Amino acid sequence: MSTLFGNRMGMCFSCFGGSADDAIQTPDPETRRRQLAEAAEKRQKETTYRGVKNPEAVDRKRKKQEETEKQAMSTSVSGGGGGGGLKWQVG
Repeated sequence: MSTLFGNRMGMCFSCFGGSADDAIQTPDPETRRRQLAEAAEKRQKETTYRGVKNPEAVDRKRKKQEETEKQAMSTSVSGGGGGGGLKWQVG
């Protein structure tokens, strides 16, 4: 029984053998790391923009909102929490 199994295993593994010319060349570690990083970035962008028709517009809107929030934070810190730039005039 075990010899029959052994023969089948041998036949199955014989298809993995081959000449050195058939071997797949693996890139050096730095190239492989760069390829993996690019693939991960691509997957992340695809996930982020899934269902969005115009991703550039979304990016512009997000950056504009971040700038507005940053300006609001700097104004409130420098203004001391008072007036906010507007002054009342009693005439």
